[in-house]
Amino acid sequence: MADIYDLVLAGGNVVNQDGEGVRDVAVRDGRIVHIGSVDPSRAGRVIDCRGLTILPGVIDTQVHFREPGLDHKEDLETGSRAAVMGGVTAVFEMPNTNPQTVTAEALADKVRRGHHRMHCDFAFWVGGTHDNAADIPELERLPGAAGIKVFMGSSTGDLLVEDDEGVGRILRQTRRRAAFHSEDEMMLRERKDLRVPGDPSSHPVWRSAEVALRCTRRLVRIARNEGAAIHVLHISTADEMRFLAGCKDVASCEVTPHHLTLAGPEAYEKLGTLVQMNPPVRDGAHRAGIWEGVAQGVADILGSDHAPHTLEEKAKAYPDSPSGMTGVQTLVPTMLNHVAAGRMTLARFVDMTSAGPARLFGVARKGRIAVGYDADFTVVDLKRTETIRNGWIASRCAWTPYDGVSVTGWPVGTVVRGHVVMWEGDLTTPSQGETVRFTQALPH
Repeated sequence: MADIYDLVLAGGNVVNQDGEGVRDVAVRDGRIVHIGSVDPSRAGRVIDCRGLTILPGVIDTQVHFREPGLDHKEDLETGSRAAVMGGVTAVFEMPNTNPQTVTAEALADKVRRGHHRMHCDFAFWVGGTHDNAADIPELERLPGAAGIKVFMGSSTGDLLVEDDEGVGRILRQTRRRAAFHSEDEMMLRERKDLRVPGDPSSHPVWRSAEVALRCTRRLVRIARNEGAAIHVLHISTADEMRFLAGCKDVASCEVTPHHLTLAGPEAYEKLGTLVQMNPPVRDGAHRAGIWEGVAQGVADILGSDHAPHTLEEKAKAYPDSPSGMTGVQTLVPTMLNHVAAGRMTLARFVDMTSAGPARLFGVARKGRIAVGYDADFTVVDLKRTETIRNGWIASRCAWTPYDGVSVTGWPVGTVVRGHVVMWEGDLTTPSQGETVRFTQALPH
């Protein structure tokens, strides 16, 4: 009798739109074709998932993989390898490469570089600038485009759009949800003297909560004036979370594992410049406020803001040290540890890493374990305790701020469109990453 399924994940605890339950999941031609009880003799391959939990594939919508131009820190292959080693099945990569992703040609180049070289599926944010605002209606519909990303602070050159008129011009052109780094560049310039040489704990003093809140207030006002949908990245303050609770008509927002896990001054005392990020890791009161936003549903999704630098670069004395840390590989275990500790439910984790990204950005055929969807799965052992080590990190820079941290909850397998890419810490399938498709950018 001929096989009718390519792959069956058998006997796992499946988490999908109708809750949790022990089920088999059958895959054919890269799609989910049946959920329930499956005859294993009809499958080309069966994986015993008893005792494991099968989640919809985790989508990390904010990573910096540094290619082209900064490949000594990371590239699309190494960054995506880190992603699948950590259970992430798709990523949206940022435009601050060299050259910057601000033209159709630069986007097409990245898509070519990623195709069947990246281990997970992918899309690329296109940077919105003063110069390309008129081209945005075409740019945001190109194959592989996640949408438009704007840096209102913490960038240089063409990618920095700090003025209200420039932001307004971009939002007048967007039809998809545009993403923003929201820190007030004018305030950052005024406050530069607050940086203390050699003291990275002065980073959140310089880049204060007011720097973030003032920019986010400006951004929401502009978005409402232009009738545009916006997405505020890496919320780092309790103040923004309270403000954004009243802005759900136009604004979604992202939180990161590091802002939910680390807090100053302890993190700076222990990790120094390794914990230096933009926007900064702040004190425990802000961390508690972000968690309150998660609990109340104000926070929409999780993103890692994976932004690697080499240890040599991070070893420079503050403020000459660059901001950024690895994160894509540790997103799943770090957040599952929070699930194990009772800080969030597994259903909330799934909503923030699978269903939420699909809903916000119109991802086609991803984000759910449902018939007709891509066979993307993050298979985890919720009871397994492991210690995160630098040696486990597949990123080219090979370090993590969580080195030596024990967590409960661990990624066992990563399945991308039916390909078992990672299983028990081993890459098991050659890279076959393809572009993520979006409902608002499908070809006519």
